[in-house]
Amino acid sequence: MIRTFVDQRIFHLQLNVVSSDTLRAAHKEPEEYRDPTVTVDGYNACFMQLGKPLKDSIIARTEHGL
Repeated sequence: MIRTFVDQRIFHLQLNVVSSDTLRAAHKEPEEYRDPTVTVDGYNACFMQLGKPLKDSIIARTEHGL
């Protein structure tokens, strides 16, 4: 998959290894999920410290919704 991105000259790739199910659960029960870290525009951030719109965007990208 990464080779295809390079071959297509897509030079920005954001990989997160947390499932959208885990991120949704963290959204609903933040006290149970304090540690998920995600990549956002080239930097790492604690998922629980992000605002709702950004969390929703990351979940959508995790599901290839964007």
